[in-house]
Amino acid sequence: MSQSTPPPDGIVVEHVSRAFGSVQAVHDLSFSAPRGAVTALVGPNGCGKSTLMLMLASLLAPDSGRVLVGGVDPAVDSAAVRASVGWMPDQFGAWDSLRVSEVLEVMGRAYFLPTAQARQRVDELLQLMDLASLAQQPAHVLSRGQKQRLGLARALIHAPSVLILDEPASGLDPASRRRLLHVVRSLAAEGTTVLISSHILSELEEMADHVVFMDAGRAVDASSIRDLAARPRPWRIASLHHQRLQEALERLGVRHGEVLDPQRTSSGHAEVIVQLPDEATASRLLSDLTAADAQVIGFGPATGRLEAAYLASDAAHREGAL
Repeated sequence: MSQSTPPPDGIVVEHVSRAFGSVQAVHDLSFSAPRGAVTALVGPNGCGKSTLMLMLASLLAPDSGRVLVGGVDPAVDSAAVRASVGWMPDQFGAWDSLRVSEVLEVMGRAYFLPTAQARQRVDELLQLMDLASLAQQPAHVLSRGQKQRLGLARALIHAPSVLILDEPASGLDPASRRRLLHVVRSLAAEGTTVLISSHILSELEEMADHVVFMDAGRAVDASSIRDLAARPRPWRIASLHHQRLQEALERLGVRHGEVLDPQRTSSGHAEVIVQLPDEATASRLLSDLTAADAQVIGFGPATGRLEAAYLASDAAHREGAL
């Protein structure tokens, strides 16, 4: 028996550029998003994320370069790409006259699902996205968060092998965001390629396996979320005793910001922020502070790995980025 070849990367982008008149939205962009994993796109507004996603969904053609979705170039076979891709744009457009269940039924017919299969799929997705109680409501009366959940259900109607999500958590309440996290991670575990863009970096860090940082239409950095642990970020230290914390830091030669006394912190403890190069250094510092009797009551990152990496980039410090 011949050895089977491994499946191709879910998404491959090779030297892609796209302009709108004099505006270069995407410029010589290259990256890959592996199958069975969640890849995050992070960057400031206007960096080209949505334009890229439109090209991956075969709704926009690149000026140069190429994209491959499951090994297929949308410019060569757009029908095959659309059959394999679930696309959720950042703005949900619904037919106002249709009920929630009807929106999904129409999408099922658009993908030529057999009637019985489509009905079963609609019922599954209504339950999955907690929309069963709203199934007979007109789509136009839904809240922003409810429309987002319906938008994700619509993208999943044909069980796509590639899922492209543009700001899916926008407008979701905390419970719905946890549901989104569970759904996305479950799909990736089943082999789906997931590409997701979001400005909610703390939740994106929980959801993603890999991250691609974009700026001015280019991929300026890429990493696994795990490897971001080896990058610098700020850590917050809390202590029961202001003076002992300050003396321990000075004795250990640790560069630090102002040690705030308990009256100036929301925790009611003395606190200080220190910049550390990686998690291994943080572990050693905690051990040293404990040995120095600094009365440490709290020790942890002041920001997430993903947020720290983004805030350290040039894009985050450019005027108008915040």
